[in-house]
Amino acid sequence: MSNTTVNNRQSNHSNSGRKRVYGSNHRNRNNARPAKKASTLDPSLLVKEANHALVEKVFRSDRLVSELPIDSKLKQTLASKGYEKPTEIQDRTLEILMERRDLLGIAQTGTGKTGAFLIPIIEQLLHKKVNPYALIVVPTRELALQVEEEFKSMTKGVGLYSACFIGGTNINRDLQNLRRNSHVVIATPGRLLDLTDRQAIDLGKFKTLVLDEFDRMLDMGFIRDVNRILDGMKQRNHTMLFSATLDRSQQSMINTILKNPVTVKVSTGNSSGDGIDQEVIKLKPGEDKFKVLHEMLSQSEFKKVLLFEETKHRVSRLCLKLNKAGIQADQIHGNKSQNARQNALKAFKQGRVQVLVATDVASRGLDVSDISHVINYQVPQTHDSYIHRIGRTGRAGKIGKAYTFVA
Repeated sequence: MSNTTVNNRQSNHSNSGRKRVYGSNHRNRNNARPAKKASTLDPSLLVKEANHALVEKVFRSDRLVSELPIDSKLKQTLASKGYEKPTEIQDRTLEILMERRDLLGIAQTGTGKTGAFLIPIIEQLLHKKVNPYALIVVPTRELALQVEEEFKSMTKGVGLYSACFIGGTNINRDLQNLRRNSHVVIATPGRLLDLTDRQAIDLGKFKTLVLDEFDRMLDMGFIRDVNRILDGMKQRNHTMLFSATLDRSQQSMINTILKNPVTVKVSTGNSSGDGIDQEVIKLKPGEDKFKVLHEMLSQSEFKKVLLFEETKHRVSRLCLKLNKAGIQADQIHGNKSQNARQNALKAFKQGRVQVLVATDVASRGLDVSDISHVINYQVPQTHDSYIHRIGRTGRAGKIGKAYTFVA
């Protein structure tokens, strides 16, 4: 798709049979708005047509889950979850991880990487129940809860237990939960170190470490926390590091974390969404942005939409405005309680709300299937943020759609 989309939205939409013109020239009555730091991101970087040929080439494993070299009990639980064949990241890493080789996995959320590290961990524990055994560190609360949910569903009836520790919850309850034995601990960095400082968790007892969404952890400023966790794991002898992107500036740190690792890439590590049609919505002077958004969301193809705003306050205001306009919407941002965030995510997953309005807290780790569209209501501050946002759509061989509003 050419960059003319940036300069003339109406012309481009009218000249293409599969595109629609959204909005017309309406005056914006909400003139008194707080000043916001303008993004310096070049809008031309936000225009790209999906590579249909690439998307249609979906990986198919040559083996069934029933043929994997894992315990029969684990095969049964995977089959009950609907697993038929392993995903690419699972297929290519299973034997490596069962040999306890360090791994650098480059894979987007939604490629099955949670199963890629949980299956070999569970397999090891089925043969020898070590308590504690594995520590899984993730950047966001939502991702931590999703990983624990997946672990529990894979270990029904086999006597393996997990604990999940995240910010925004009662730490006294965490301290009570630590009295129970857990084979696997899933945690966000801040809460994990809080519990460590209270001498409630001994990092030195864990043998296996998983760092998931490593690039996001560094983006969120967790580099010191990660180093503290690494320093505390004196008995660590197996490390798995997963990242959606691979930044050269992170390579030296990765080299200190992993020992003679095997690298497996199921994505390029720097793609901005090969399976996503990316366009900008160029607003005319004085055009009512919300009216354009409302017209878009009123179209039948906008079934499950992740809508990004830049600040918590703007997310709340936009969500309220959508609901008043008859669009079923909910919200996720840092000021919402963990329970409210989980309820909003559940409603979105189940299709009870059409739109989930969010800050960048939702740009990583949300494993929601069939998101039809990602919309950036403002131009994101960085291209990296943009990549992670739009990566919520266009998965599993499907074409996704991403729109960015440009004033």
